[in-house]
Amino acid sequence: MARMRFKLAGAAAAVALAVGLMGPAQAQSVPETDETITLALLEWTGQHISAKVAGHILEDMGYDVEYVTAGSYPSGIALSEGEIDGVIEFWSNNQGEFYPKLMEEGKVENLGDIGLSAREGWLYPKYTEEVCPGLPAWDALIACSETLAVPETFPDGRILAYPADWGHRSADIIAETGIPFQAIAAGSEGALVAELNGAVERHAPLVMMFWAPHWVLSTVDYGWVDLPPDIAEKYALMAVPVWKLVWPGFEETWPAAYRFLQVYQMDNASQEAMMDLIDNQGEDLDEVTEAWVEENRSTWQPWVDQALAGS
Repeated sequence: MARMRFKLAGAAAAVALAVGLMGPAQAQSVPETDETITLALLEWTGQHISAKVAGHILEDMGYDVEYVTAGSYPSGIALSEGEIDGVIEFWSNNQGEFYPKLMEEGKVENLGDIGLSAREGWLYPKYTEEVCPGLPAWDALIACSETLAVPETFPDGRILAYPADWGHRSADIIAETGIPFQAIAAGSEGALVAELNGAVERHAPLVMMFWAPHWVLSTVDYGWVDLPPDIAEKYALMAVPVWKLVWPGFEETWPAAYRFLQVYQMDNASQEAMMDLIDNQGEDLDEVTEAWVEENRSTWQPWVDQALAGS
């Protein structure tokens, strides 16, 4: 499939050259070939939203788009072999050494950051500052450890941690820094969300490991503890670059689509609102993302215009 794609890409480049000689209006026409653009759907709703919104806009431009469910690591091989054309929203702190090697070898191309303010860390409902004055400062967290204690951890404070099978970064941070806290693992993502919502209803103080974007954050006023910079860097927390990755033959095959994906952006507020509709209110992924595209043409049309103009 990859060899066929490269052959078609060469043909597309030749057609593009010929069309370019015919004048700027013709040069803007899409699609450049009848090849379908295949986008990966990875393991989380936010990524599905980013991919589907991009896909709907590409369809509006005239391209055929299909979606393939894939894991984060298998998608790298599929990209390098031309079996998948794009991974829209790839969290760089989940890359290990695998993706940098593929990019260094020119087997996967990085089109840059998608624009999400993505992060992980210790999150708290904003009202927790009422009983832990000085938050989000690290020293303020330490000073109110007993305020954040529960019977099973007293006198240590409690950090609500990720489920055990997600790793144990919270426990490792506590052990490395020696702060008077214990990490207590939640049973699941649902348990994390339920505890956060329950704490908000009771106005109970809480510090927990969490990530953004997430739909529940569209319903909660929250803050992030200022972790020591060396700890945040070591454990890949705080700001996380989120990339758009494509098959290396993408630009030759679909030049205008390539330029569109270069400038395509997704923001936290939009994604979290759509997540809420899909994950919390049971609405359909396609219907929600199509509605966003329909209602936000003024946001994305300039990206399309720029792509079709060849800049």
